[in-house]
Amino acid sequence: MPGTVVVIGGGAAGFFGAITCAEANPSVQVILLEKTTKLLSKVRVSGGGRCNVTHACFQAGPFAQHYPRGHKALKRMLPHFGAQDTVAWFEKRGVKLKTEPDGRMFPVSNTSETIVECLLQAARAAGVLIRTGVGVQQITPSGPHAFALHLSSGDTLAAEKVLIATGGNQKTEQYQWLADLGHTVEKPVPSLFTLNVPSSPFKDLQGVSVPKAKVKLTGQKLETEGPLLITHWGLSGPAVLRFSAWGARLLHGQQYTGTALVNWVPEVPEEQVRQQLLDMRQSSPRKTVLTNALFGLPNRLWQRLCELAEVPADVKWAELPGKAQNKLIELLIRTPFEVQGKTTFKEEFVTCGGIALPEINLDTMESRKIPGLYFAGEVLDIDGITGGFNFQAAWTGGYLAGKAIAGL
Repeated sequence: MPGTVVVIGGGAAGFFGAITCAEANPSVQVILLEKTTKLLSKVRVSGGGRCNVTHACFQAGPFAQHYPRGHKALKRMLPHFGAQDTVAWFEKRGVKLKTEPDGRMFPVSNTSETIVECLLQAARAAGVLIRTGVGVQQITPSGPHAFALHLSSGDTLAAEKVLIATGGNQKTEQYQWLADLGHTVEKPVPSLFTLNVPSSPFKDLQGVSVPKAKVKLTGQKLETEGPLLITHWGLSGPAVLRFSAWGARLLHGQQYTGTALVNWVPEVPEEQVRQQLLDMRQSSPRKTVLTNALFGLPNRLWQRLCELAEVPADVKWAELPGKAQNKLIELLIRTPFEVQGKTTFKEEFVTCGGIALPEINLDTMESRKIPGLYFAGEVLDIDGITGGFNFQAAWTGGYLAGKAIAGL
């Protein structure tokens, strides 16, 4: 049985691993180290301060499909601790979750402080010793299941087992201390970001959104669907965040430039779009094109598409020039946006990359290279789209590591 366990990182995965281990084996001394003075900082800001705890999808296979990196790993890990287990875990500790129409799950209180306080109380109750302002600069294996942790304070801490849950970082050099242990680090690049379109003719429509749009990168297979939001800097919303997650490496390689095509009516086939415009000529010949939005699109968006298609301001459907009609159809299905850069989505940056998964035993989260060393959370090459998937990966990995470290 381990005597002293050190958890490095005071985020979701670190806390969950520490709590799980301490609860499963009370004889273990669990010490959690956080290099900053703030604990669970990402939990606090998630979901606009409400904390998107998990997603209402209770089968491992479908849930795992929401991870651009690590979906095979999650398919294996989730049966041991999935979304339903997360819901039960928090409810057992007095925190009830609710499901929103899009599947995201939040505390009924609608504040992330409920989740933060629950984790802090659980850690205290389990006897976890929490130390903030303490960074780990180097880990030296000093024998089988024996480690010396060299701290930023100059002190050295001994541990039988170590869980690394330091989160993601967008700088490769921040992983050097882990690479020094012999682990492979997949190059970190940003994920979950919005698209900057400085030349966008829609910028003044900031705040206008559509419930479902398709975003495609020209010349590539990258294509995603979902709600889309027009911003003063370009494009945002779940469709764009999924686009950036699935295309994280591709977009990084293109230096965040390229042409994104937006289909504003993805559920309507192109021929049907054309037919509906032709039908309007017959059914509403005297109605003005600009003031009669089709396909349920917001009026301001419809009017801008008409302007870009050079539809005359007062033209009636019966008089709509063929050239303008064809241009309008093209814009409805393929509006081009010239992407020139990215913007971090709120404070919820996610990193694609990290410790290579083949070097981890996914049943226990233990390193295949160094016995007694474990990993959980975003420090691994695992990342999900928005909707509670990144937190679920943290809870799952932390739980598996905590159980294994406790010797169960």
